[in-house]
Amino acid sequence: MSSRFDPPDVNKLTAHLLAEATPEQKAALLEGLMSGRVTGIFEKLKERRDPTLGPVPDQVRGFRLRLDLRGAKPPVWRQLELPGDLTLPRVHDVIQAAMGWTNSHLHRFRLDRDPRSPYFLTQFDLEEGDEGMLEDDVRLDQILTAVGCELFYDYDFGDGWHHALRLEEILDEPPRTARCVGGSLACPPEDCGGLPGYDELADWVRSGYDDAKLPDVFDDAADAHEWLPIGWQPDHFDLDEVNAALAVAVAEPVAVTGELAELSAQLDLRGIRMLREVLGRPLSHGPIDLPDSEVNRITQPFGVLLEAIGTATKLTAAGYLPPAVVEQIAKGTGVTEWWIGKANREDLTPPVAAMRDTARALGLVYVRDGHLRASRIGIQGRRDPQKLWRHIVSRLPLGTKDWERQSGWMALAVAASGTPVEEWRNEVSDLLSALGWRTSGDPYALPPANSATLDVLLQLAGENRLHWREVKGLDFAVATTARAVIRAAD
Repeated sequence: MSSRFDPPDVNKLTAHLLAEATPEQKAALLEGLMSGRVTGIFEKLKERRDPTLGPVPDQVRGFRLRLDLRGAKPPVWRQLELPGDLTLPRVHDVIQAAMGWTNSHLHRFRLDRDPRSPYFLTQFDLEEGDEGMLEDDVRLDQILTAVGCELFYDYDFGDGWHHALRLEEILDEPPRTARCVGGSLACPPEDCGGLPGYDELADWVRSGYDDAKLPDVFDDAADAHEWLPIGWQPDHFDLDEVNAALAVAVAEPVAVTGELAELSAQLDLRGIRMLREVLGRPLSHGPIDLPDSEVNRITQPFGVLLEAIGTATKLTAAGYLPPAVVEQIAKGTGVTEWWIGKANREDLTPPVAAMRDTARALGLVYVRDGHLRASRIGIQGRRDPQKLWRHIVSRLPLGTKDWERQSGWMALAVAASGTPVEEWRNEVSDLLSALGWRTSGDPYALPPANSATLDVLLQLAGENRLHWREVKGLDFAVATTARAVIRAAD
């Protein structure tokens, strides 16, 4: 929302005045325009006022605040205790986590209930060419200077969620981190249509999903259940859950550089903190070195393939590995334990073919003169697993196209954070969607998480030892490998 009339608005106002004016009034307006008196009024309408800030206090105090979702009945609120020196971007993170929003839309801080009141610019606003006071370096205690002061926060300009943050008490000692000490009711689901849509959903759920109260936007109850967030109950509030979310939200992301840092900044500009949250998880700050025993374990599939082909192996006339070599690789990597068939033909044993493709993408093998040959690093890596592991780290993410690189970086960030393997694809798809990727033919479907980089991580996690898609849980060695990639500059 803007605190000024943009030029099109002024034009509409002028047209309206002229349409309603009498001939005498039109003549007076024309005279005023000619003299500059009316022009001055319009210029004032177009002026934008910057917010007024207090000085930075000499001492950091703690604030006890009440956060309300304005217009919600019954009230949806949180009571928070925050350090007064939090900057507005961090307050944004706190509000998102405390309420239960998902950082999927733009936001804005302003100083008054009036939507036209002075507001602070986000990085996205600057990118759009707006001018004014940036929120980045503004502290909470420069705005809330006395008990009763309020700060207003708008989120999702489509649904129009308006919040009020009111200072209830100034604490002598600031809390070490943001915490929630009270609250009521669950956050509305994202994209539910604002307060009217939320009220309809809440009434339907509270009624025990009475068909008579099903919101009109849904075809039927099944459609509504599929759309509604799993387990959402309007009257649910759990203090421990909120504080767990706050701990993640205020955690500093691990330092990254290059492409990944640019992607994180790109999302931050749009007020989306999904990648920042992933990089802020405790395990993202974990170690980036592996002992020999763990390196041997996770690189074993590539070691088996390199051992099987030796320096070079002659391919069949169709370009496949010979049956004996395929069988050796399948047996050595555990594929034969679950694969249906003899596992001695590369074209009929996709896990072996996929491993060969991955080894080639990593620069471990190459094809020349009808032979699959081990590269120099492939030969060295067969004898030295640590060198093989370091080489794999140096080559990730794989690919040259934007999609390949970005999907690879997201896979690495998710794996590095300690996300269980079975949840990798969903998280990567969500991140890619936030970056603007869509599925061809269906703008509402999440983009697929598939990438050559993800294939490498899955093979390191033991996909060949188990049935495809049955790798589960957290593999610390694979998480460490991913961390070594995203923190390569450490």
